[in-house]
Amino acid sequence: MNRYPLWKNATVIIALVLGLLYTLPNFFGEVPAVQVSSVKATVKLDTRLQSRIEDALSAATIKPTGLFFDLNSIRVRLADTDTQLKAKDVIEKTLNPDAADASYSVALNLLSASPDWLTRMHALPMYLGLDLRGGVHFLLQVDMKGAVTKRLDSTGADLRTLLRDKNIRHGGINREGNTLVIRFRETEIRDKARIALADNQPDLDLIDAQGGGDLKLVATLKPTAQKRIQEFAIKQNITTLHNRINELGVAEPVIQQQGADRIVVQLPGVQDTAKAKDILGRTATLEVRLVDDEASANPTTLQAAASGQPPAGTEYYVERGGRGLLVKKQVVLTGERLTDAQAGFDNQTKEPAVHLTLDSAGARIFKDVTRENVNKRMAILLIEKGKGEVVTAPVIRSESGGGRVQISGRMTTTEASDTALLLRAGSLAAPMEIIEERTIGPSLGADNISKGFHSTMWGFAAIATFMSLYYLLFGFVSVTALSANLLLLVAMLSLLQATLTLPGIAAVALTLGMAIDSNVLINERVREELRNGATPQAAITAGYERAWSTILDSNVTTLIAGIALLIFGSGPVRGFAVVHCLGILTSIFSSVVVSRALVNWIYGSRRKLEAISIGQVWKPGV
Repeated sequence: MNRYPLWKNATVIIALVLGLLYTLPNFFGEVPAVQVSSVKATVKLDTRLQSRIEDALSAATIKPTGLFFDLNSIRVRLADTDTQLKAKDVIEKTLNPDAADASYSVALNLLSASPDWLTRMHALPMYLGLDLRGGVHFLLQVDMKGAVTKRLDSTGADLRTLLRDKNIRHGGINREGNTLVIRFRETEIRDKARIALADNQPDLDLIDAQGGGDLKLVATLKPTAQKRIQEFAIKQNITTLHNRINELGVAEPVIQQQGADRIVVQLPGVQDTAKAKDILGRTATLEVRLVDDEASANPTTLQAAASGQPPAGTEYYVERGGRGLLVKKQVVLTGERLTDAQAGFDNQTKEPAVHLTLDSAGARIFKDVTRENVNKRMAILLIEKGKGEVVTAPVIRSESGGGRVQISGRMTTTEASDTALLLRAGSLAAPMEIIEERTIGPSLGADNISKGFHSTMWGFAAIATFMSLYYLLFGFVSVTALSANLLLLVAMLSLLQATLTLPGIAAVALTLGMAIDSNVLINERVREELRNGATPQAAITAGYERAWSTILDSNVTTLIAGIALLIFGSGPVRGFAVVHCLGILTSIFSSVVVSRALVNWIYGSRRKLEAISIGQVWKPGV
């Protein structure tokens, strides 16, 4: 007899129940919401902020249908659009009394309307891509020449420092186009400089030249160095854009490189193009300044500074924890001297710390500053839109040389990671400009969803009709297994929080057609066994077992092609590949395991089975 052991039946039932639970959120749709996120490094979200939002909404007689808190945002779910707009105004006035110096971003968003008990299980709907939800699409051009020029300017300062340290006299270092020209008066000194530069600047090609009565040494960046600089510029710009787009409350933005010098940004659900352009085009710089410890320790001076009257040569800031701080206006270092920032731990105290790497000029400046200001505080500021904020303000414990700097003290591991990220990607590595801009309305997205849904539905209906008519009860089993396949596929996409696009819907339709092929193989194999004279129970067993190797081979080869698309594809191709690969995995399970479980439940308990409902079995000579 054909019977599954208890554990196999339990596995099928549990898989189908979980598939149903994680598919359900997609049927509840989305409702308006307001998302609050921090726009300053020193301002963190916490439960107290959540209480302030609740109190403000309660005072305005606004009743949210849900309020959700995570590390990056606080989201308020509301009943309708009018309430959403009213709630946004209330929250904005409560959290940002000074609109010119906002600490929080209050953005309109959409949230799933699924019940709280499903949300607590992390059963969330799939994200919808730009073509299904609407939103804005930008294509940004990165100024690669600007990145190389910026590096040359920095290298020029490094060369001046190096030659001064080596006591090599020169007549000046100037950047001319994409070259650095160093002038000398004597050939011996130029030769000495070439040896020193070759040992310390391996990224430079050095060529002797002569003109205007001076001996010249022309330095150019090697092609490999230029390529490395440009690749770094693209990666850092993408990281910076990710950080900034969090302010818009976009659930699943697409930010990826296109070609050698372009970045594609897709923001599903965003209709405010002006605000999106403002955030994408924002510039930020890092500055290192000394703290005026004497003035900062005077409560009267601090109070006057907080009211807009700081002492001459200082500026008033609020550091982490809300404490006032007076920082000198003189800039010691800028972010251009910072080459890397990584979170780590202090070797002695084992406390979380941030490890910075400076270029040669920055290392020299930092060494001099720390030697002269031991036991004084140094502030690291992020300057954006003309306004600065203190990321951290550590005490200088000792002289720091060698280009390796450590920031530690009163930091958690998360704060150390956040600080390293801000220092590493607080500003753009190279200028960018928007060369293409498109806005896709939500009505067009809804039309795409409708067409995609109907095409899948009619395809499924056609398959179900054919299978039921041609294979009768076994055809009905195949259709049920196909339904389970669709259920599990949607559940996996929802569980993985994948983004569904129009190519993804095409992959779903293709998966249905490919999945039913496995059941056709099984049914035809069972028919063949019946034609050869096997009993119905034996035909079922042989049909499934002998069709298994063919099904596995065909799906593995298709999966290899899907993985290749996933690895080498991008954009719509990658979206198609994700659904395609998941669909192959679910189809193997549903077409073999689920359908076999159904057949076993129908026929497995019958000891004397005379016939099975699998359509007309054509026999030779009959």
